[in-house]
Amino acid sequence: GKNEYDLLVIGGGSGGLACAKEAAQFGRKVAVLDYVEPSPQGTAWGLGGTCVNVGCIPKKLMHQAALLGSAIKDAQHYGWNISQPVHHTWSVMAQGVQNYVKSLNWGHRVQLQEKKVKYFNIKGSFSDPHTVRGLTKAGKEIVVTADNIVIATGGRPKYPTHVAGALEYGITSDDLFWLKKSPGKTLPSFILYVSLECAGFLTGIGLDTTVMMRSVPLRGFDQASHVYKKKQICFTTQQQMASLVTEHMESYGTKFLKRCFPTKVEKLESDRLQVTWKNADLDTEETDSFNTVMWAVGRVPDTKTLNLETVGVKTNSETGKIIVDASEATSVPHIYAVGDITEGRPELTPTAIAAGKLLAQRLFGQSSELMDYDNVPTTVFTPLEYGCVGLSEEAAVQRHGSDNIEVYHAYYKPLEFTVAERDATQCYMKMVCLREREQRILGLHFIGPNAGEVIQGFALGIKCGATYPQMMKTVGIHPTCAEEVTKLHITKRSGLDATVTGC
Repeated sequence: GKNEYDLLVIGGGSGGLACAKEAAQFGRKVAVLDYVEPSPQGTAWGLGGTCVNVGCIPKKLMHQAALLGSAIKDAQHYGWNISQPVHHTWSVMAQGVQNYVKSLNWGHRVQLQEKKVKYFNIKGSFSDPHTVRGLTKAGKEIVVTADNIVIATGGRPKYPTHVAGALEYGITSDDLFWLKKSPGKTLPSFILYVSLECAGFLTGIGLDTTVMMRSVPLRGFDQASHVYKKKQICFTTQQQMASLVTEHMESYGTKFLKRCFPTKVEKLESDRLQVTWKNADLDTEETDSFNTVMWAVGRVPDTKTLNLETVGVKTNSETGKIIVDASEATSVPHIYAVGDITEGRPELTPTAIAAGKLLAQRLFGQSSELMDYDNVPTTVFTPLEYGCVGLSEEAAVQRHGSDNIEVYHAYYKPLEFTVAERDATQCYMKMVCLREREQRILGLHFIGPNAGEVIQGFALGIKCGATYPQMMKTVGIHPTCAEEVTKLHITKRSGLDATVTGC
């Protein structure tokens, strides 16, 4: 018989909701199926996906809490009389953040209702290419059929199952943002960006925080380091962008266990967690106790219960992600996928939203526009933020060759840091350009206050093919940090024997 819906979206996160609401705008009959499996520690949440509940939104709000703590310290230099010591109360912050997140959950449900999108709070799986079945909390079976199906279930944090006690005693970012009480002395283990972001705001609100890092920080971001020889003098003109982030965090108070990896977590009689790890440099075994151990070892696609193999949806055997083409189509013609669950796509909320909307427009609005994944800006919200758009230096060299790349870079000092006498050693930016002809900008990297706001502004120009000469003709807004980007000609690197060293 006839399928019940024109479109069924499996997953109520950013990409899935955007696709469903856009499809409803064309008068189509749309349904959304969403279910949150509680974390191993029992944490669950409402409609909206990772970004709303356990990602971008609560993270940025807690990052703001930490920035306010730094601002209080600065305020004294600007004449504000603030009694010391200043204390932070986790429960107050958590309540405010969690209440806001719950309001977003409710808002999404209202929007679906207003757009006449049917919402099913069930965990579903494919029984055939057009049919999804699932059980309600009351045990009632729901069967949904649709002409088109979009998979947008995103991912969930992994646990290091090879570490004894990791699953029993550790938490992930799925749990941290919903804690009612302070996590206390915390060990975020492994050096993915979420680990640094969480460690940054935990340190900022006054908690004893130690990051265990097995390898290089912020893998996948710019790591290039350059050594130049001129007149037989060897000197380094640029540190790794990622290393600058962690250097600032160390000066900010976060501790780092470098080249270390955990082997065991045990619960003590005091309820503290004793962590044992191997120090690869010293070849020693070390231990310490913490109130909270948070794992940040990556994410896995949330596809286990979807029964994809039965309907023929192909996935990458190594990553588990769904393989899609440029139109977000899977190996099954009428089944699509968007967001973090797709192979080779940025794991970013705005790209999932844009891809979801464009997919709905192609399916129901006679559009042919595809999602453009080039020059997507992003920011790591560490205490000193790192924003970037376009290619890293390594990627530019790999794509165009080292002889065809020109890099402009500079350290700078934000005006806000001067009176407060804050260290600006790690405030740094660089622009990666093609050397030939008009010197098109391939990538821009910025470490400093409000990096997200700065990069967002320049992202449009780079998306439109901005060149280095055009950037130099751009009049900066004085006195801002972003203005420094328009003055990078001061430290142009040219005519030197450059050697790129990978890390």
